[in-house]
Amino acid sequence: MLYALLYFIVGFAIMELSGWIIHKFLMHGPLWRIHKTHHQKTVGVFELNDLFSFLFGSVAVALIFLGLESLDARFWIGLGISFYGVCYFILHDVLIHRRVKWLDKPKNKFLKGIFRAHQAHHATNKKEGAVSFGLFLVPKKYFKD
Repeated sequence: MLYALLYFIVGFAIMELSGWIIHKFLMHGPLWRIHKTHHQKTVGVFELNDLFSFLFGSVAVALIFLGLESLDARFWIGLGISFYGVCYFILHDVLIHRRVKWLDKPKNKFLKGIFRAHQAHHATNKKEGAVSFGLFLVPKKYFKD
């Protein structure tokens, strides 16, 4: 069972690291045309950028199904990626962007730091000049009051 927890954590960590790389080099690079909808004022519930969630979610579902019979590493990594997706939705879409108004603005130091880093990321609506590309991998300066 310990290996299951380890693979779960690996899936979560891989998602944060790959998400940071994909966000910085692809979304703010060749895929900017899709991602820029997230940096603009949205009209309606969905934005073109939401397609990335379907892509990442598809990878997680595929891994879960491939590892379901034997509950091997693929299954637990897929669950870790899925848990990351749930955390991302709650932090990014609910708490930060308030796309769903379930929670108030963050009050604890950790969540405030994530919030500030994301505000800094959105200080520009251009492809270049953005900072702080991760959700949890955030520079320390955003956690200072």
